[in-house]
Amino acid sequence: MKLPTRRILYLLLIILVIGGIFTLILVKGPLAPVSVKTTLLQTGDLQPAVFGVGTVQARRSYNIGFTRAGRLLSLNVDLGDLVKKGQLLGKLDPVDLPQRIRSAGLTLLKTEHQIIASQAVLSEAQERAQQAQKEMIRYQDLVAKKQVSQELADNRASDARAAQDKVSGAAANLDGNKHDYERMQEDIRALKAQMAELNLISPTNGLIIARNIEPGSVVPATATVLNLVDPASLWVAVRIDQAMSGSIQAGQPVDIELRNQPGEWLTGKVIRLELIADNLTEERMVDIAFDTVPENIAIGMLVNATIHLPAVNNAHWLPAASIVFQQGQAGVWRVQDKKVQFGPVTTGIKTLDGKIQILQGVGAQDVIVHYADKPLSEGKKVKLQAGHTP
Repeated sequence: MKLPTRRILYLLLIILVIGGIFTLILVKGPLAPVSVKTTLLQTGDLQPAVFGVGTVQARRSYNIGFTRAGRLLSLNVDLGDLVKKGQLLGKLDPVDLPQRIRSAGLTLLKTEHQIIASQAVLSEAQERAQQAQKEMIRYQDLVAKKQVSQELADNRASDARAAQDKVSGAAANLDGNKHDYERMQEDIRALKAQMAELNLISPTNGLIIARNIEPGSVVPATATVLNLVDPASLWVAVRIDQAMSGSIQAGQPVDIELRNQPGEWLTGKVIRLELIADNLTEERMVDIAFDTVPENIAIGMLVNATIHLPAVNNAHWLPAASIVFQQGQAGVWRVQDKKVQFGPVTTGIKTLDGKIQILQGVGAQDVIVHYADKPLSEGKKVKLQAGHTP
């Protein structure tokens, strides 16, 4: 092969390689159009819902313990037992309280006897005082008739005053014994009240969920011996994104899925939104009640909850994947002349199946990108896949 012919072949080969590289750049490189899927603005009914994860809790729970310290003598219930209001659950060791109550009772009986004796003394003193008063009056009459001396009359008057003083003393002694009797009664009531404090009584009907102290242990005052809950008050505390909590109201229906029973949904309703939100996680707690409390449910169990919000009829919507953010502004990529342009939009509710309401910013004829192979930028060339994907 001659040299000129060989140079021509090399030149053609170089041209083909350069052309291939340029074509590759246009087709697959940075200058190649991005393959996108598009959609049009849709119209239909939207059923918004809010999803959250929560835990089973007891609305009414009780920490049961003694108001005084002591050694736990007995405990009559165990974990999982159902108890009734007023039921005796356990006792503290009374130590010497029964003996002190008996001693106080004997002292009270002694005081009763002292009262009887004081009453007898008072009655005798009153009779003597009456007799002395009569003698004094009689001697005064005799003095007036000059039958006895004034000295004898004065003696009888002195005797009458002394007898009356004895009446006053006997009455005071009787009152003192009565006060002692009342004081002893109060002491016995106080001791019996202390004795009653040694009994652990159930404040309501409920279920024992924890037994924290065993018999023989020393129980500090106010320590929790048993934890009791009302099984009918079990509900779910669910964490919800604060941005979605504004549409939640009491009474809205909820679907509840227990983690230990996947695929089995229970029904409930929103009871309340708690007034304190978490500023770190940007979540708010929503309390949800079961329509029927399921069996074999455990406090602390994780659940999935779907809160159903009011439906929006004849709403304009796009797939949620269509919404992009540019410098903090929500918007969409419109396709015009095989290039994309960013346009801001105003959105509304969002459904769990990936639909988002469009309030402003998209027309019925706008072709909107909802999927792209690569990130898009203003004026980027795109290649539409066949048809529109709603």
